[in-house]
Parts: sequence; C-alpha cells; structure tokens
Amino acid sequence: MYQNSKLSTKSKTSAIGNSMAFLKRQERDWKVTVLRTSLDKFAYQMVFPYLSIYIVALGATGTQLGLVNSIGMAIAGLFGPFTGWFIDRLGPKRVYLVGIGFMALSYLTYGLAQDWGVTVVAMIAYWMGFSTSAHSCATVCGNCLVNRDRATGMLICETVAAGLLGMVGPMLASWMVARLGGVNIGGIRPLFYSGLIITIGTFLIVWTQLSERQWSKAGGAAGPDLFRGISQVLGGGAHLKRWLIIASVSQLPLGMVFPFTQVYAHTIQGAGEVVLGAMVTGSALCSIVLAIPLGRLADRIGRKKVLYITIPLFWLSNLLLVLGSSQPILIVAGVLQGFYFIGASVIAAIERELVPPEHMGRWVGVNRLFKMVLGACLALAAGFIWDRIGPQYIFLIFVAVDLAIRMPLLISMPETLHVRFTSKADRNETP
Repeated sequence: MYQNSKLSTKSKTSAIGNSMAFLKRQERDWKVTVLRTSLDKFAYQMVFPYLSIYIVALGATGTQLGLVNSIGMAIAGLFGPFTGWFIDRLGPKRVYLVGIGFMALSYLTYGLAQDWGVTVVAMIAYWMGFSTSAHSCATVCGNCLVNRDRATGMLICETVAAGLLGMVGPMLASWMVARLGGVNIGGIRPLFYSGLIITIGTFLIVWTQLSERQWSKAGGAAGPDLFRGISQVLGGGAHLKRWLIIASVSQLPLGMVFPFTQVYAHTIQGAGEVVLGAMVTGSALCSIVLAIPLGRLADRIGRKKVLYITIPLFWLSNLLLVLGSSQPILIVAGVLQGFYFIGASVIAAIERELVPPEHMGRWVGVNRLFKMVLGACLALAAGFIWDRIGPQYIFLIFVAVDLAIRMPLLISMPETLHVRFTSKADRNETP
C-alpha cells in the first residue's frame, strides 16, 4: 500500500511538472488568447441557457428564431474570406479588436431590445464578432503552437473557457435569473449587461497585451489579390475541398441544434432555470474532466481516432434530449454536449495542419464562409421544422446528416498529426 501511495504521489508530481513545462514553453500571445477566450466564454455561458428563450419571449416563433440565427450566420460567413485576407495583411490584433467590438455591440443591443426584430441586429453583431474574433484567435493559436502541443493547447483553452469559467457562468446566471423574477424577459435582460461589461474588459486585455505580430507579408492590393489568394488555398489538393464539407457539417449544431436546445428543454420537457443552468454547467464539467486527456491522446494516437469517440457521444446527447422523460436525463444530455466542444477543438487542430502558415488566415476564412452559409441555411430550415413538422426532428435530422455525410468523409481524410507545414513555431521546436 505504501509503495502504491508513493507511486501515485510521484505520478501526480510528474503530471504537474509536465503541465507547468507545457505552459512555460508556450508563447505569450497564445496565453493572452486563452485568457480572452476564457472570459468571453464566461460571459456567453451566462447568457446561452436563456438566449433563445429570451428571443421567443420577445415574440418570435420557431421560424423567426431560426431566421434570427440564419441572417447573422450568413452575413458573418460572407465576410469570412475578407477577414482572413485582412488578418494575413494586417496581423490578427487589429481584426481581433474589431471582432470584440461587435460582441460588445451585440450584448448592448440584446439588453435594449423591446421586440424580437431588434434581436436580428444583435445576432448579426454577435456572429460578426464571434466569427472575426475566433478567426483572429485561431490564427494566433495555429501559428504559436508547435505540432506536438497543438491539440493539447487548443483543448487547454477549451477546458479553461468552457470548463472552469464556463461552469461558473451558468451557475451565476441561474442565481441571477431566479433572484430577478425567473425565466422571463425581466429576469434574463440583466445578463446581457453583465456580458457587455466582461466583453469591454476583454477588449482592453487584447489591446494592451497582444503583440502586433503577423505571419505573412503586409501590403498588397485589395480585390483581385483576395480572390487569387482563395484560389491558391483551394488549389492545395482534393482533401482541402473535402474538408470544407466536413467542417461545414461539423459546425451545423451552432445554428441548427444549440439555438433550439434550451427552448426545447424548457417548453417541451418542462425544464426550469435550475435544470437549464445545470445542462450548461454539465457540458462545461465534461470539458474540465476530459478535454486535456483527450487532447494529449489526440497528440499521441491521432486526431481522427479521438473524433471517433467524441462525435457519437454528441449524437447520444441529441437522442437523450428528445427521448428523455426526466430532468436528470436532460442534465445527462447537457453533459454529453460537452463532447461537441472537445471535438470542435480537435477539428480545429486538423484544420490548422492542412495549409502553410502564410495561408492560414485565408484558409480559415474560406472555411468560415462555407460553415456559416450552410449553417445559416440549416438554421432557417430548423425554424421551419420546429413550427411545421415537430421540434424533435431538428435534433434527429442533424444526427442523420452527421452520420450519413460527415463520418464517411472524415474516414477518407488523411491523418494530420505527423503531416504539418513548417511554421516558425515548428522550426523552433526542441527535438
């Protein structure tokens, strides 16, 4: 027993030492983006359990809720390639700040909204801000992290963001909503002002702490160079075009599933503010416990093998949401939703390893264009399905699409763990 205790202590000490060594060897810009992303997710996790319920309470139908998300995603998607071009020319910091500014505008507009129509403006600002800031963050992460640390680094960011602070966010929001009148307009509205304050704080962090670094040559003319650059990126091989389909289907839940999950749990399954908050907290807890182990596993055995674990578990989440007949099952469904965000980080690691660093901004932009446009179409379709066919079919149709399209294409993709274009970070990696 003494020997086992001694080995356990040694193992824990080694794990802590490895974690500290990992953090120490990472670049400052990556650490700044982790802090900003964590605070951003904290703000959003406060709002997320109640956002769609708030829009419906302002008078929107299921179709109109889908329309709100559809318009926002479509506009953000159309700007995606331009955002990538500006990042490649100007560096990510300036574009990052613009994106955070849109996020602040979104929270302010939601807070002031008196009618569901105003939330269209708020949703456009949110998707523009989310798309632009995430694009900038992805460019920094993709170029700062070396190959052996990439999936782990991206999942550490996800663990802190959707994990530690992501757990606190919905718990705090649940307490605020209960104190301010319950799941209604008056009880939810103050959450948006809290999000606004936190977002302003993240703007100041990026403004003062992120470097002006960029990974491709500045300058170049607008217009023709943009579209030539997109053509160059897509000319990298058939697997890049195949990946656009995989990435687009991977992001469908952001427009098709998540905007309707909490509304379904509340209006169809009878969940109150405590269960709604517990579902989001459970998702965050899943990230805390499993993100780093699965990230290390992806950096050892390959990205695709880990996705073969996380994707079916997210399918199970959707099935439990529809078939579950009790509050505990709804919470389990929320916990399993955490596997979507873990898988999304692994997918992001693959995406960053398919093109050279100088094409990173444009490549991420092209991906975002396809993701957002398809997501916008499906968000609109989801609203129609909710009103005309049946709410449960939104979740069942997504599972069917994912199973029939994304999984076979993913199987046909090459493993990217040991296939990486040489970036500055990789050239500086210690053998």
